[in-house]
Parts: sequence; structure tokens; C-alpha cells
Amino acid sequence: MLPRAVGTTVAAGTGAAAAISLAAGVTTPVRSGPNCTGDCVRYPYLDAAAFVPRDYLWMYPAVITALFAVLLAVCLDVTTPAARRWASRAGLCLAAIGAGTLVLDYALQLTVLQPGLLAGETAGLSPLSQYNPHGVFIGLENAGYAEFAVAFAFLGYALLRQRSRAGRAAGWILAAGAAATLSVLIVFAAVYRERLDYHFEVISIGLVWLTLIVGGPVLAGMFARGGHEGPPASTR
Repeated sequence: MLPRAVGTTVAAGTGAAAAISLAAGVTTPVRSGPNCTGDCVRYPYLDAAAFVPRDYLWMYPAVITALFAVLLAVCLDVTTPAARRWASRAGLCLAAIGAGTLVLDYALQLTVLQPGLLAGETAGLSPLSQYNPHGVFIGLENAGYAEFAVAFAFLGYALLRQRSRAGRAAGWILAAGAAATLSVLIVFAAVYRERLDYHFEVISIGLVWLTLIVGGPVLAGMFARGGHEGPPASTR
């Protein structure tokens, strides 16, 4: 059985990390793509060295948030009733895949792009740049946050039979976050098609982090009160 302190700490830590990530993200200037209205960085994005490390600081809490989200999925999986364990296990696997995608994406920026730009070793960096709206960075972010949205759908479904009201409320929060994020993906993909650019990336980051910010404290309360312990709630 999962110790209450472990679940509480992980859930609270996830919400806090997501809040810090959101604050860091919204205070980072937009320097390229359709949302840039000021002094924009343009292809091949080699003058971005002037913005190192300022424009990359938000990625550190984002990495921590992704890792916390996987730990939270582990806590939910081990406390899910057997009848819905398949859903929690699917959510855990998808969260791990999404986190792996995002950690790789951000690690490339922090350990390859930053030093390369500062050293003037810029050959081949343009496709990897975070300023490239059609580049590898945006593609991996789109994939990673979409995977988290699907993970939320499975985890939310698994939580709906938790014996506590907080657990069931968290299930609805995760389900709502999943529905909103995936709906935005479908609509934006239909509207923008090959010009998706930053449109889905910006919205999906905000929705996933907001889901964790709201759901984290609710789940922390569930774990702290032992709401994950005991038999599942009746479905009748």
C-alpha cells in the first residue's frame, strides 16, 4: 500500500512544479512564430545567442514537472482498484512516454542548442531551435503534451471509482483537461493543417500544466486523508 506521505508529497510537488513552470513560461518573451509581435528572431535563428540563458530558463521547471507527473501516475496506478487497473496502467505508460519525449526535447535545448549558440557552432542547429515553428522542438512538444492528455484521460477514468470524493473530483479534473487538450488538437489540426506552428503547443502546455495545478492539490488532499485506501466506491 502506498504510504500517505509519499502520495501527498508527490501530488503537492506536481502541482507546485506545474505552477512554477506556468509562471516561468508566461513570463518568457515570445520571439518567433505567429505570436511574436516585437523584435522577432528570424530564420536561421542564429542570433538567438543574445537570449541565452534567459529564454531557456523555463525548461528547467518544465523537466521537473514532467518527472513529477510520472511519479504521480505511479502513485495513482498502485492505488487504483483492480477493475480499473488497466486504465491506470495505460495512463502510467503514456505519461512515461510523454515525459520521455519532453525531457529529451528540453535536454536538446539545454545541452546542445545553448552551448552551440554561445560557441558559435551553429551549423545544423536551425531545425532544432525552439524558435523554429516548424522544427523538431515544436514537433516533440506537440507529441509530448498530446501524450500527457491521453494519459490524463486514462488516469481520470481510473480515478472515478475512488472511494473518496476528492479522488473522484480529481478524476473529473484530469478527464476535463484531457478533453480540452485533445479537442484543441483536433480543431487546430483541421484549421491550421500544415501551418500548425506554435498554435497547439502554446495552448496544450497551458492546459496540461493547469490540469496538474488544479488536480495536484486535490489529489494531495485525497492521499493525506487516506482516501486512496479501502474498497472502491460503488458504481450502483
